[in-house]
Amino acid sequence: MHAVGLARLNSAVSALILICLTAALAVAQASPSQPVQVPTAAAASNNAQSQSSPQNSPLGNQDSTAQPPAQQPATPPSTTDQATQEPGAEDPNTVGPPANDEGGMFVFKQQVNEVVLQATVVDDSRRLVSNLGKNDFSVYEDGSQRPITSFHKEDVPVAVGIVIDNSGSMRDKREKVNQAVLNLIRAINPQDQIFVVNFSRNSYLDQDFTSDINLLDHALKQVSTQGSTALYDAIVASAVHLNNTKFEKKVLLVVTDGQDNMSQETLQEATRRLQQNNGPTVYAIGLMGAGPQSPGRQALQSLASATGGAAFFPDTPDQVDTISRDIARDIRNQYAIAYKPRNQDAQHSYQSVRVVARAPGYGRLTVRTRTGTYGEQSPSQTAN
Repeated sequence: MHAVGLARLNSAVSALILICLTAALAVAQASPSQPVQVPTAAAASNNAQSQSSPQNSPLGNQDSTAQPPAQQPATPPSTTDQATQEPGAEDPNTVGPPANDEGGMFVFKQQVNEVVLQATVVDDSRRLVSNLGKNDFSVYEDGSQRPITSFHKEDVPVAVGIVIDNSGSMRDKREKVNQAVLNLIRAINPQDQIFVVNFSRNSYLDQDFTSDINLLDHALKQVSTQGSTALYDAIVASAVHLNNTKFEKKVLLVVTDGQDNMSQETLQEATRRLQQNNGPTVYAIGLMGAGPQSPGRQALQSLASATGGAAFFPDTPDQVDTISRDIARDIRNQYAIAYKPRNQDAQHSYQSVRVVARAPGYGRLTVRTRTGTYGEQSPSQTAN
């Protein structure tokens, strides 16, 4: 009897187990498990970014055949004049929406379908003129005058990309260039956000956006001085990286001693990228020592002129420090002029731009600003 009872008990337990397994299988088939989302290496790298250390990351298109530089890339991807106001101050010459104060920082808000121009004005003696008002300016797009919708001349924070040639020929110039760049950083707005890109055949982001002078100094010393010169690739990649900031005003400082001989981008393609709406102003320092008609000089001059910047060609590296201070003063004394384009549907076409300044008491005034713009906007330009 006991044996029969035990057999029946075992049979019942087995049946119960079979029923449970069948039920569990049915539930699993009705509600399949959701995949676990693992962050990509690039996302993990972005989440881990910190101003406490240089990035040492490749930037833009890279040449897989290139020899790596000394630093290994990460595997994942002057006092302003009286006419210039302090950030956030009210300006009687300002039209359009008021300034926005985010944590005590002035932010120039671009309106939808508005083109914002950064403009530098000099007199016939090449001296900066920084006390003009809105009514002293006229804006022409494709030859037709456009009404100015916003106007500011505050010393606002700037997003700055420092792009320095790291090829072998720069070896004996880098110390003086680095010191000049640090002096420029000290002379501009302390709220500016700055990154450093060293380039030769490839471009390396050795420090992402920061205002820490020590981190920037460390990044400037990441010198490998080897490889060729992919100048246009470095400029385009750095211009794209500038879109990762909320600052409306953007600047690229480019220092090189040679002409491009390795880029995938062409000069024309680089110029177009820079002339997107709200693209950066390019300042270039060419240490090439060649004649005025050399291709390297002409390329730097073309990129600077197209964006409203300036190109400088010192005879020796000793002159770079003075030039860098002039650039800093230039950046801090610009006007922000906005207008609505005549044809707001032509988002992919090129519109030429010309700005004229006239004011009582001045002779001929020269306005440096971008010579034209493409209507395409990146997501970062509409985020604010």
